Amino acid sequence: MNYKVFVDGQEGTTGLKIHDSLSKIPNIEVLKIEADKRKDYEAREALLNEADVVFLCLPDAASKESVSMVRNKKTRIIDASTAFRTNQEWIYGLPELHKKQRENIKQSSRVSVPGCHATGFLLPIHPLVAEGIIPRDYPMSCYALTGYSGGGKKLIAEYENSNREQLRAPRHYALSLNHKHLPEMQLYSGLESAPLFTPIVGNYYQGDAVSIPLFPRLFTKTMTAREIRDLLASYYQEERFVQVAPFDSEANLEDGFFNLMQRNHTNYLDIFVFGHQDQILLVSRFDNLGKGASGAAIQNMNLMLGFDEGTGLE
Repeated sequence: MNYKVFVDGQEGTTGLKIHDSLSKIPNIEVLKIEADKRKDYEAREALLNEADVVFLCLPDAASKESVSMVRNKKTRIIDASTAFRTNQEWIYGLPELHKKQRENIKQSSRVSVPGCHATGFLLPIHPLVAEGIIPRDYPMSCYALTGYSGGGKKLIAEYENSNREQLRAPRHYALSLNHKHLPEMQLYSGLESAPLFTPIVGNYYQGDAVSIPLFPRLFTKTMTAREIRDLLASYYQEERFVQVAPFDSEANLEDGFFNLMQRNHTNYLDIFVFGHQDQILLVSRFDNLGKGASGAAIQNMNLMLGFDEGTGLE
């Protein structure tokens, strides 16, 4: 069976990556809108209602408008914005979140793609909260170092077309401590409050590492760093795209340094556990444009259409 797919926002960073993956998938007919009609209401409405699957790669307000334009029950929507991530009428598109989530996605007509940093936070933290190891009132904090591609075309242009010296160093942002991924990070982790989250953008194109420090003395159960690693490895042992590294910190490093770009151009996410008796550090490594965006969107489409989950992905 052939399926018609439309990417609303096809010229953005995520939209272009989705198109690249779609070109590798058989039985897909990609519907495209002419460049001069991308903001034409009637042209967009026609394509949105013709498609079997729609990807929304738009700002929040535009995504909400596109959803309101769908007039039929056939079109299934996968939204990459933050507009619906905590909306209980939508399914959160993180198949590995828990054992029922994959089936929830398969059955849904409305799926919201997780934020990149939220993906890196939730996959190591959710199992620990669900298993009662981390208490729900834990004072959580985390930070992320990510490539500038996650900021979209404007930030990409700033880094690639400017010689300003300050762009050479990593830069903290969202220092109001109100980052747009926080609501989903809190909701789907099971924590009573959002983590104190500090994102940092670096002078490189893509690759994300989310780091989460933990203090075992605050756990509800006595657990060593190695035991935390083994629990996560067991939780994700049947997952194709989530890999938990062995508890061997030196083997995970290159001359003592961590390579956060090793999963670039793939849909894989690695979880590392470092630490000792008093302190633990969880690190998620993934491609902010892959598992953190377009790869996750394609993975969700594959589930919704009954394809192999890895079709079109690396």
